This record gives sequence, structure tokens and C-alpha cells, in this order.
Amino acid sequence: MEDEKKNLNFLEEIIESDLASGKVDSILTRFPPEPNGYLHLGHAKSLCINFGLAKKYGGKTNLRYDDTNPTKEDTEYVDAIKEDITWLGFKWEKELYASDYFDQLYEWAEQMILKGQAYVDDQSQEEISEGRGTVETPGKESPYRNRTPEENLRIFREMRDGKYPDGAKVLRAKIDMASPNMMFRDPIMYRIKHASHHRTGDKWCIYPMYDFTHGQSDSIEHITHSICTLEFDVHRPLYDWYIKTLDIYPSHQYEFARLNLTYTLMSKRKLLELVQKGIVSGWDDPRMPTLCGVRRRGYTPEAIKMFCEKIGVSKRDQLMDIQLLEWCVRQDLNERSNRYMVVQDPVKLTLTNWPEGKVEWFDCPLNPAEPEGATRKVPFTGKLLIDRADFMEDAPHKFFRLKPDGEVRLKYTYIIKCNEVVKNAAGEVVELKCTYDPSTRPGSGEWRSVKGTIHWVSEEHAKKITLRNYDRLFTLSDMSQVPEDKDYKDFLNPDSLTLGTGYAEPALADDASGIAVQFERTGYYVKDSDSTPEELVFNKTVSLKDSYKPE
Repeated sequence: MEDEKKNLNFLEEIIESDLASGKVDSILTRFPPEPNGYLHLGHAKSLCINFGLAKKYGGKTNLRYDDTNPTKEDTEYVDAIKEDITWLGFKWEKELYASDYFDQLYEWAEQMILKGQAYVDDQSQEEISEGRGTVETPGKESPYRNRTPEENLRIFREMRDGKYPDGAKVLRAKIDMASPNMMFRDPIMYRIKHASHHRTGDKWCIYPMYDFTHGQSDSIEHITHSICTLEFDVHRPLYDWYIKTLDIYPSHQYEFARLNLTYTLMSKRKLLELVQKGIVSGWDDPRMPTLCGVRRRGYTPEAIKMFCEKIGVSKRDQLMDIQLLEWCVRQDLNERSNRYMVVQDPVKLTLTNWPEGKVEWFDCPLNPAEPEGATRKVPFTGKLLIDRADFMEDAPHKFFRLKPDGEVRLKYTYIIKCNEVVKNAAGEVVELKCTYDPSTRPGSGEWRSVKGTIHWVSEEHAKKITLRNYDRLFTLSDMSQVPEDKDYKDFLNPDSLTLGTGYAEPALADDASGIAVQFERTGYYVKDSDSTPEELVFNKTVSLKDSYKPE
């Protein structure tokens, strides 16, 4: 029991304490995305924490959209968010929206006005910002701060009824313009925005600010533990102030460190810019850190959850190595993915002693981890393709692949010997003439060992495929450290996508596993949605091996 206590993260310690003391009877968390973009890997960490904690302690999690900014939000994002959460394997208790509470929030705003806790300000946004002062100097009270509650209520209702244009007036909480906490210097509660909302249509032309929405929404739902990322810690005092002022259910906010990944941007604003400027093909471009992007690249929900578990929960921001994520993807796919042989830079190999026209079919395991499991049939003929890198004419001593007068085993099949190298006029190798040893067929009762084994495909049966080889989108490791005189786009990797061609064994075209497959000795690839029966397109998910080892 003591060991279990020592292994708890700080959020688990809080929850266990709250349950043990009777402060709460059950756990209710929430995941509150703003539907103004697609979820990314940073959201995956938050999802794993919110849903994971609720599940561990027998609680539930609400999905609540923070939809208070109608000019940036869309049902496209609402639907995409649900799809991503479902793909990760999480099930929410209720699907809710901040807009569900617009009537209640408006009623509370009027209540605060009548109590002298809020007022309408006619100043411009620039004047309000200037009047806030600085950390060293107190703010300056608005000339409209001492309007009577009755006048404030009348003007606020006129704002609601559409009498004023955007930016003409705002509703502010009346707190303390000299507060050392800048958030308490009469924060804005409502602004005028004549924009149609994706759910409420044109019912409202005033919309509540985040700080006047989030805590109250948690309170209405009786969220016991409102868990968010560390940048929201400055909002917590105001979160608590509104709840206390309105005397409503005391939800409380807790913050954890957000996910920062090397060579990666998590800013939805910048990701949107990449999409809008055509720098990437869309939100689901496999180079994007969006969940739909990594899904299209072949990352699995299990790998992402493994990654989130390994990075843990902390109170301190840190930059995580993207190689750890790739390691998790590789670990998961190694256990589950089907194997196929694909040649990417082919050179012709002819078996001069193979009977003309003969085709021999080999039953090869789809996954070596399951030797008694499913197999695929691979055709073997006298005309083959191998990867050019698997042959070297002037080979060093420890080169264990094919070389003149050398022997290798063609994977799953026979040992062959290279007898002749054919070159073109430019001196390039165009064909290798070899002989095969019939006695070395696996399972024939006779076994001869050679050090090298290479993959191959039958030239006659090979399926030509298009390869999209993806690399990191940026060249700068820590994208939070972009120099002031530079733009983040200055660090785009020009080689983040290279196109190639592969020649695959025919069984690959029929793979219906739905997950990335392993191109043997090369890497993991996933069939892209752009594929057609005439042209198969495969995205590179991750290389087969890496020197990285997690701590």
C-alpha cells in the first residue's frame, strides 16, 4: 500500500484525499475543447488524464465544448473532435456546450449588475488595456465605473437587444483596479459580437468571455476536479472569485504541465495558418501533430496512450523528445502489424538455373510474433527484384549481403549465389545473374546457414505502389525558441515529405488489418485514404529501428 502511495502523481493524491475525507462522493471530470480547430497530441495528454483519472476512481467525464467565440467556431470542428476522442477509445458521459448555459450566464450577469459587482464600460479596447496599468503600477478606474446598477442594467439589455455595434461597449466585473493580480483589474465579462453561432444562431449578439464561462460551466455540471494545463493557472483566482461571488457549487481547478514536443508546434493558430496557406495538405496532413494527422500517418491509439503514460503528470513544463513517441509507435506496431516485402530501389536479379515459367508459392507468416498465426502466400520466380543497397560490388569484409561470388538467403526461400554482374553503358549495375541451391528450401530437411538474408519480390507479380516518406515538419528542435527576428515558418523542413516508388509482394494489396504494416527490413507504412485500386499510396509511419532508448 505504501508503494502504491509513493507512485501516485499529484492529481491522484488530491483525488484520493478528497474521496477519503468525504469532500466528494464521486469523481466527475470534463474535457472542454474550443471547437475552433482540430485536436492535437497535447489534447491527447489532457484526454488521457481526464478520462483516465475518472476511470481509475470509478467516476465519469463530460465532453463540453467551450463555444463562446462564434467567429472562430464551426460544426466541422465539433464533429472532428468527437471522432478523435472516439478513435482514442474514450467514452464521455454527457455531450455539453458552454452555449447550453448562455441563458444562465446572462441571468448571473444581471444579478451581478444589480449588486453593484459589474458595470458597462464604453471605453475602447485600447483604452481598457492602457487603463489596466502594469505589474508595478495600479490601473486607472474607468470613467464609467460608477454608473448606477439601474443604468448598467438598461444599457446591458440594450447590448443584448442589438442596439450597439461590435466593440462599442463591454460588461466588466467591478473588483479592484489596484489589485496586484492583473486578472482582478475589472476583467471583461461580455463583449458585443454580431455573429451567428453554430448552435444558437442569431439569438445572441453578446457573448461571455472565457473567464465568465468556464468556472460557472464546471459549477453547473458539478465538476469535482477541473483539470487543465499550466497556462491556465493565472486564471484560477478569477475562476474561484466568480464561483464565490455567485455562491454556486464550488468546482475547483487543478493544473498540470502541457505537452511540448521537439520539432513540433502545438499552437492551433499556427497550425491553422499552415493549412490556410497550403504549406500542408490539410488538418490531417501526416506531418501535422493533430490526432487526425497522426492517425493518417499510422500512429495507433494504443501507442499514443503508452506515450502519455510514459511522460506522466507533472507541474513543471518540459520539452519531450519526439523520439519517445516514435519509440512507443514502434513498440506497439512491432507486436501487431503484418509483414510484407517491398523493394524501393530495385535492381533485377535473375536465377539462371530456375525452370522457365515456374512459379513457387511460399506460405510466409504475417507476424513472426505469431508463428502459428495467419500467413500470406508469396510467389517466387526466376526473375526477382532486390534493393540496390543489398548488393555491393566491392564489398568490405563485414558486408553480409549479396556480392560477387557471395551467397545470401532470399528471405523465406533459398540460398543464392551471385555469378555475374551486368552493367549498362554508364557503368551502373542493371542485373545480377545468380543461381539458387534447391536443397536449401526451408523445411526440405536439409539446412545450410549463411550470414546474410535479404528481402525480394517477384518481378512478374510485383505491385507498384507510391510511397510518401515523411520526416519532421520543422528543423528547430525547440519551436518555442524561435528567434525574435525570425518567423516560425523559416524553420520548415524542405524534406519533410519526399515521394518514392515501391514494388510490393501482391498480398500487400489485400491487407485489411486497418493498421500500419511493416515493410520488412525497412519501416512501418500505412495505406493512405488517397489510394485507389489502380494506385496504392502508403505513408511512412516510422522507421524500423532507432538508436533511441527511453529512460
